[in-house]
Amino acid sequence: MAHILLHIPVMKMQHTLQNVIEFSGIGLHTGCPVNVRILPSDADTGIRFLRKDLPGSPFIKAVSANVISTSYATTIGSRGASVSTIEHLMAAFYGLGVDNAIVELDGPEVPIMDGSAADFIAMMESTGLEALPALRQYLVIKKPIRVSEDDKYIYLLPADDMEFTIDYSIDFAHTFLNKQSFARLFSRDTFTKELGSARTFGFLKDVETLRANGLARGGSLENAIVISDNSILNEGGLRYPDEFVRHKVLDMMGDLALVGAPVIGHLVAYRSGHSLNHKLAQKVLSLSGRWELTDSLMDKEPVAIMPALLDKLATA
Repeated sequence: MAHILLHIPVMKMQHTLQNVIEFSGIGLHTGCPVNVRILPSDADTGIRFLRKDLPGSPFIKAVSANVISTSYATTIGSRGASVSTIEHLMAAFYGLGVDNAIVELDGPEVPIMDGSAADFIAMMESTGLEALPALRQYLVIKKPIRVSEDDKYIYLLPADDMEFTIDYSIDFAHTFLNKQSFARLFSRDTFTKELGSARTFGFLKDVETLRANGLARGGSLENAIVISDNSILNEGGLRYPDEFVRHKVLDMMGDLALVGAPVIGHLVAYRSGHSLNHKLAQKVLSLSGRWELTDSLMDKEPVAIMPALLDKLATA
């Protein structure tokens, strides 16, 4: 069992961006050029996407209830408007501690950039964050929550240290992906430098099928790792030997952000993807008796993770 320990520093106050961020790019799946502006926003407004190209410039709040598709990306929608492939940008918000922002865009998909969250992180770090006059709410797991699909699973357990940890492993029937794992204790600095730059990936044999189904039309070696039967086609190869599992964790962070509050707990995942990540967010929100929303972690008693359950997971 692989173990990724993600340490997100506790922030007492809500935060937004200090200044507006502007960038452009193409959508991975639609291939459409899109212009984006990310604006500061008030406390308790969350992350909201605004389609400026549609009549009335409709807002879509980035929450689990608005997820309308998890096929090869996470798509949110409301009142006929939608925005797809939001997970990398949402991971950057989550990892950096941006609670409130407005994402204005003139197309249906967040630009893929280089296939990771690195550009988003660099722009947010460059402009800086601003503390807002409101306490940050944390979702503290008190009792275990589990979702599964076939042999894939995610467990969300109480933490024994009032922090957020992720234990993640993947196992694909391929030379480069077979039983890949990653283990590390993360600070914010490590998160931005070693997780955020892990790129999305796909198999060469699937490209024609994806494009025939209206997907991956903007995909290229500039924004995705492409894997053939026996090689990596990208010039320069991988950024990390374990870049694939790092990217899967990046996706998880972006999808988990849709619960609407930073999670305090211990997450164990095996071969999870967007669909299962969304099922976890839905189940968390439907089981309100298994967690507590709080703006103060200092007075919370640690809840011991059940050793018997973790021993069972370790041999799964």
